Amino acid sequence: MKKLLFLCICIACTFASSGQTEEKKWNIGLHGGVTQYNGDLGRDWYKTNNTTYGFGGISVSRYLGKLFDANLLLSKGTIGYNTGTSAGFKSDFNAIALNLRFNIVAPEYVIRPYVFVGAGAILFDNQLNFHTENYDYILPSAGGGINFRLSPSIMLNLQESFLFSNKDRRDGIDNADGDFKKKDAYLTHMVGLTFNLGDTQDTDNDGVADKKDNCPDTPTNVKVDKTGCPIDSDSDGIADYLDACPDISGSKILNGCPDKDNDGVEDAKDRCPDQAGISTLLGCPDADRDGVADIDDKCANTKLGTKVDKLGCPIDSDYDGVTDDLDRCPDTKGIISLNGCPDADGDGIADIDDKCPNTKGTSVNKGCPEIAKADIVRITYIGSKIFFENNSDKLKVASLSQLDELSKILYKYEGAILTIEGHTDSVGAEEFNMTLSKKRSESVREYLIGKGISDARIISIGFGETKPVATNTTSLGKAKNRRVELKTNY
Repeated sequence: MKKLLFLCICIACTFASSGQTEEKKWNIGLHGGVTQYNGDLGRDWYKTNNTTYGFGGISVSRYLGKLFDANLLLSKGTIGYNTGTSAGFKSDFNAIALNLRFNIVAPEYVIRPYVFVGAGAILFDNQLNFHTENYDYILPSAGGGINFRLSPSIMLNLQESFLFSNKDRRDGIDNADGDFKKKDAYLTHMVGLTFNLGDTQDTDNDGVADKKDNCPDTPTNVKVDKTGCPIDSDSDGIADYLDACPDISGSKILNGCPDKDNDGVEDAKDRCPDQAGISTLLGCPDADRDGVADIDDKCANTKLGTKVDKLGCPIDSDYDGVTDDLDRCPDTKGIISLNGCPDADGDGIADIDDKCPNTKGTSVNKGCPEIAKADIVRITYIGSKIFFENNSDKLKVASLSQLDELSKILYKYEGAILTIEGHTDSVGAEEFNMTLSKKRSESVREYLIGKGISDARIISIGFGETKPVATNTTSLGKAKNRRVELKTNY
């Protein structure tokens, strides 16, 4: 029952203690070795001519930091002293020791020497009732050892432990009288195998544990360095697996490829690698900005905005000898002297400027012929013969024949503009007269439009009583002021 209880304590300690490395914090070990005595009967530390007593043990360690861990050692064996010529002693024991271990080098080293210090207790003669006569304190325990890494999870352990007891009685002689130096002490030589426990997490499966991985999201099958980050062979800040030019230091914008002229086009694709250019022109400059690279441009100084052909020269869409950038009529074949525009009536005025493109005219009349003086006189006369009903914009019947004649004259001069001005005398309110004059001139306009004259050629204006041509104090003067004036121009 006592042995079973001792075993349970050992197992419990296994789960309560800690490990060897940051990735695998728990470590359990199996050990064996020999004990040696130093006390009143003599000293056999590091001697081989006295009787040797053995022991076995189990250890559990917990990683505390890069250089520190805690170690719990449970051991069972025999302690004694026998030279074969003098009195000796022999006693079975169960021991427990808790030590703080300082590793001289970091966990990644294959060989890791360490030193430790701690405390514990020894239970003698297999008595598990903890009677004060049956156990001693180990105050302190100290020593050192070496761990040899055989694999990521297995280590060979060698350890020397010095156990200093608080009693001086196990050898049958108690004469320390409180002097620490005279109390019994023990030395153990121990060898064992220890096993690191726990799973090493490596989320991106790059061979570097997550706790050491500075790039934990590296894609699968990408080569990484010791820190878990993708390799960057040319040290340009772009990992090889993303670097289009992994052996040549380059620009991040260009996926790691070089760009000598800094124009945004990598040298391997740049037609002009020594001159900053335009990406759409494969890195070549375009001085006149016509979309043709200078090295291909046969007309390198083309005016900005000009449409050009593949050689960079201005286009002549209608093949009239005038390039589109100078051609006022680029879609119609025309005359060079008229900037590429046609002249249908041959009057020297381009059709686009000619108000009478099918009739020879003059530049003064915008391409239209002069209006005959007789027609001008007749138009003026007709204006004086247009009458309206009293206080109304309704044309009198007698005026209609005059307007029919006017429409025929206007047909003769297709580009002529007719302005109709309506006037009144001062009888009545000024606002009423202004409205009436506008309506009367508009009535004339509507009549002419009805006869087929384009509305764009007729302008109607009302001036009311604002422009009298005679006095408004007499009936004759008022009659002269009630009038319609017709004016033509181009």
